[in-house]
Amino acid sequence: MSRPLSLRSATAGDLPWIHELRHRVYAEELGQHAPNAEGRLVDGLDGDNVYLVAARRADRLGFVSVTPAWAGRYGLDKYLTRSELPLLDEGDVFEVRLLTVEPEARTGAVAALLMYAALRWIASRGGRRVVAMGRADLLGMYRAAGLRPVGRTVRSGAVDFEVLTGEVAELSRAAAERHAATVARLADTVDWRLDAAFAPRPDGCEHGGASFTAIGADFRTLQRRHEVVGADVLDAWFPPAPGARAVLAEDAGWVARTSPPTGAEGLLAELAEVRGLAPKTLAVGAGSSDLIFRAFGRWLTPASRVLLMDPGYGEYAHVTERVIGCRVDRFRLRPEEGWRIDPARLSAVVADGSYDLVVVVNPNNPTGRHAPAAELRAVIAAAPARTRWWIDEAYLGYVDPAESLAPFAARDPRVVVCTSMSKTYALSGVRAAYLVAEPGTAAELRRWTPPWAVGLPAQLAAVAALRDPAYYAGVLRRTHELRRRLAADLAAVDTSVTVGESVANFLTLTLPPGGPSAAALTAQCRRHGVYLRDLSPLSTSYEGRTVRVAVRDTAENARIVHAYRAALGELRADSLALSGAGAAR
Repeated sequence: MSRPLSLRSATAGDLPWIHELRHRVYAEELGQHAPNAEGRLVDGLDGDNVYLVAARRADRLGFVSVTPAWAGRYGLDKYLTRSELPLLDEGDVFEVRLLTVEPEARTGAVAALLMYAALRWIASRGGRRVVAMGRADLLGMYRAAGLRPVGRTVRSGAVDFEVLTGEVAELSRAAAERHAATVARLADTVDWRLDAAFAPRPDGCEHGGASFTAIGADFRTLQRRHEVVGADVLDAWFPPAPGARAVLAEDAGWVARTSPPTGAEGLLAELAEVRGLAPKTLAVGAGSSDLIFRAFGRWLTPASRVLLMDPGYGEYAHVTERVIGCRVDRFRLRPEEGWRIDPARLSAVVADGSYDLVVVVNPNNPTGRHAPAAELRAVIAAAPARTRWWIDEAYLGYVDPAESLAPFAARDPRVVVCTSMSKTYALSGVRAAYLVAEPGTAAELRRWTPPWAVGLPAQLAAVAALRDPAYYAGVLRRTHELRRRLAADLAAVDTSVTVGESVANFLTLTLPPGGPSAAALTAQCRRHGVYLRDLSPLSTSYEGRTVRVAVRDTAENARIVHAYRAALGELRADSLALSGAGAAR
């Protein structure tokens, strides 16, 4: 039996071998470069590139180079200007380069596995498109893999190359489907040491909630919930209002077996009274995802053009891009601007009326920033009449209900406000949400709402929760106190890590360049029973280095801090050991 093939990120000790192999292949074999006396080819992008290495134990077999979007420069810049290749300015493009394999390993699966590994690594960092140079004489092979020429040919030394591109999700899915048996076999035999998952998620949107894998999704070992800290989802740390708990517990048998009011009429009436809105402007759903799928499925087609905030809640990209297949653009929120929405810049982007829908999550998840209602109203009022706006206010309760755009949405046919009752009302488990729109839009969505869409437990708990604003005011104040204390405790662990507070029930940790990745940190924390959220797949803006931490109660927050401190120490010790091992080869 052959020794297992391993895939891993390169260490500093691998670089001399990478430079030597490149010289042998690209200078001596292909004639792209002139041979040199040192027998090594270095690259001007070595400081930005990520190298992935295939090996069998100590024997290195090949590597591939990935230039990440945040490097701001690419190998192709040596051959073409940005005006000749404008896709390099799109912000989420990764370049795959220099896939190089030792001669004795070229007949096996090494090259294909390295390319697959590059795609998985890119997807795990929020990359949506790849660009590459492919040898012109092998164009058929690249097309078969899903890459397509952009119409530019470049020459390097004695070799002609076509510039190729492809969508990461499509390339990964095509590779998994075309080579399903091989991928399944390799999953069991390859020593996969990358911090990206081996296989893409088969369907659905990637959310938090991995802590349920430790608890047990078959519900046979629910007692394990006391052993883990689920800070990878933004469920409330506090229980629902006493009245909500009481109504669910009073006669659980009756609640479980009884059909609810068909159209959630009582819940609609309570929402209308509490929010000061007409019932005809409301529609309810089993959580905000239910409303998103139902509304977007009615309004959008593959020909629709949608603008999303980036970073932003991943469900919106999933529904518009993967489910409906819309043309989706990103409005880049900038860390140097504190992740705020610049109203002037947003107004300029939407001014031509080309967008059918603009989605704004406010306060934003995952950045935790809130855009003042007055600024958003002004942007929307000035926007073209044909553009619809979807405002997600799931976390507005942590700011100020007076900041809601719901009254605006109730009279403006271009605007819909969606509000989940999961986060601020602690009702994630029962699934209740509502939206506000002008009467015609709301009526259309109610017509497309199936009967009993919101179950009786959810209707009962939501109505009881709405009737106890004093309870929620208290626990939300306490949430802010807990968040500030958690932020201070995490900041004290390591000053090289940036702690980003939010206005809601979470904060972020951004690791320094050159240190552990967000994926590595979350994986290591799980070894201590603490689950955090790696934000890397949501946006290239995070550069694979940002983790989101949900606020929990005092005891669980202490466990988060302890696990974080231990994980950082363990990862740094492992990194030193790997560097030493690589240098010793």
